[in-house]
Amino acid sequence: MALMLKNARLIDPQIGLDEVADILIRDGKIVEVGHDLTMEKGVERDLSGKIVTPGLVDMHVHFRDPGQEQKEDIASGSRAAAHGGFTAVCTMPNTSPVVDDAVAVEYVKARAAAVGKCRVVVAGACSKDLKGEVLSDMGDMYAHGAPVFTDDGHGIQDAGMMRRVMDYANQFDTVIMAHCQDDSLVADSQVNEGVASTRLGMVGWPAEGEELEIARDIALCRLTGCPLHIQHITTKRGLDLVAAAKAEGLPVTCEVTPHHMFLTEDAITAEYQTALKVNPPLRTAEDAAALIEGLANGTIDAIVTDHAPHTDWEKDREFELAPFGMTGLETSLSLVLTNLVRAGVIDYGRMIQAMAVAPREILRQEPVKIEAGSVADLTVIDPEAAWTVEVGDFYSKANNSGFIGAELTGRATDVYVGGYATMEDGKIVE
Repeated sequence: MALMLKNARLIDPQIGLDEVADILIRDGKIVEVGHDLTMEKGVERDLSGKIVTPGLVDMHVHFRDPGQEQKEDIASGSRAAAHGGFTAVCTMPNTSPVVDDAVAVEYVKARAAAVGKCRVVVAGACSKDLKGEVLSDMGDMYAHGAPVFTDDGHGIQDAGMMRRVMDYANQFDTVIMAHCQDDSLVADSQVNEGVASTRLGMVGWPAEGEELEIARDIALCRLTGCPLHIQHITTKRGLDLVAAAKAEGLPVTCEVTPHHMFLTEDAITAEYQTALKVNPPLRTAEDAAALIEGLANGTIDAIVTDHAPHTDWEKDREFELAPFGMTGLETSLSLVLTNLVRAGVIDYGRMIQAMAVAPREILRQEPVKIEAGSVADLTVIDPEAAWTVEVGDFYSKANNSGFIGAELTGRATDVYVGGYATMEDGKIVE
């Protein structure tokens, strides 16, 4: 069946496109882009006043499947992703059991094919059981479709082990994604070390606990030549290290979350809101400002959510006992539109580069462009849609968002994956 998207503002920085035009889609591919297009038979949608972009990709999510489906599963997580405007996600391997062999990779792929509302790229673990001691079956996982590897959750503590991981990964066209956390410094930390930890009377999480491993892993990238991606960067000094590595010509990229840009340690009050307990922790206002600047100038490559759903009973406990993490798939795009695009900090092209183009490049995925011949993975945005973040609006099983009550402007209304709608007019297509 043919699909015609009419009268939308089409934006694609990859090809210098920014104009109101039509898109003709057939058999999952874009057939033609132009003005006053017609077709003999098919579905036509008038998208006047809306924006169409290459489909957004979130390259850092936790769907908890297999093993912790009470928090989230691939069905609910992919619905949340589509509701947030994403056509693809990359799932982290710290499930139970860990995704550290080809069987687990095939399970996630098969489950996503059966129930998913977006494409699901599977990241494999670097080490068996995420223990940082024995190499995982990276080669086998790569052969079965895992394009990237990470011990997300706590990172690889031993430098020698990290070197072996990177040497092994060099045999494939892959990238190692690093969760930079020095456990010997972090220990039982709860919040950022400094004003927040003093004010709240909690064990502090020093910025150096992140920055030391960023520096270490960049040095190992230099030694091995293995592409390195720094996950959820949070500090100004850490970003300076990445900028220096890029200036040196090293294959280093990094990502940032909306909560680390738009929330700070000051948001955690004496009410001890566990939705704001995240790993790495919320940092200072100076750090947040540096992250926004780093995104604007291109030092930061990708915007991700680190979508980390938990059950209510897990989060509704003492701050020290509650797990780290917040949800983000259904608020990320709107937060970026409201706080950065509408505010004039970045333009749509830079947003698309960080939320659609760079993630595909880092994940070694086929590019998606708004031109003839490209796969029709597209996100439709209403830039004027005003809404308030409410628990009842989520498709995710979890509601541990740090942005409940936020008033935002702009959100996705439609999502097309391979030319088929997974969301239309703000509702998931069942």
